[in-house]
Amino acid sequence: MAAPAFEGAAVTALRSVMLRVRQAAERSGRRPEQVRVVGVSKTKPVSLIRQVYDAGHRCFGENYVQEIVDKAPQLPEDIKWHFIGHLQSNKVKTLLGGVPNLDMVEGVDNEKIANHLDRAVSNLGRNPLKILVQVNTSGEASKSGIDPSDCVGLVEHVKLRCPNLEFSGLMTIGMPDYTSTPENFRTLLNCRLEVCKALGLAEDHCELSMGMSNDFEQAIEAGSTNVRIGSTIFGPREYAKKQT
Repeated sequence: MAAPAFEGAAVTALRSVMLRVRQAAERSGRRPEQVRVVGVSKTKPVSLIRQVYDAGHRCFGENYVQEIVDKAPQLPEDIKWHFIGHLQSNKVKTLLGGVPNLDMVEGVDNEKIANHLDRAVSNLGRNPLKILVQVNTSGEASKSGIDPSDCVGLVEHVKLRCPNLEFSGLMTIGMPDYTSTPENFRTLLNCRLEVCKALGLAEDHCELSMGMSNDFEQAIEAGSTNVRIGSTIFGPREYAKKQT
């Protein structure tokens, strides 16, 4: 049976995205393999994720704990899952217990959630979990993320107090239209400079996760090592209509 047209479209879109990523990386003087593409499959069915997986992609991300916990067991174990965005402390055990192949949490924005993750990893006896500290670069009250001025302190806490977490870098989420201005990118770059200087880290050991469907090329040119791309690969998100 032929695959539905929208599934074929996702694979075509993936190839287009990977080409654009490669070109943006080359424009910034880097190798394409230095930029990770996270396919954000929020609201999309397992069958569609499987199509993109079968095309060779291995890194996928989700924004909701229940969604990633439901999907992960139905898909191959060599997928590297990213949880993206604000994580509630009461969902930590569910997330880590339900997704053994969780590769990274992109969104640690306070010491409390870092401590919960650290304890959960220890209790499960799993390998250290990679995390990115989320920075609110736009100053919007509606956005999660630590204030740039507090970034060094949180990273230091993770590195010194959370032995079961592996600090991997910094991330930011774009503006309401899922784009970021160059100022947002520069703010995250400045945070990395401050963190690396304060803690004696090499900059190439501190990732930058910035850039989404509408701005990933600009983000890569600004130095992003990790872009989170959803609708450009998978199509518009499909939210269930609320009952009145």
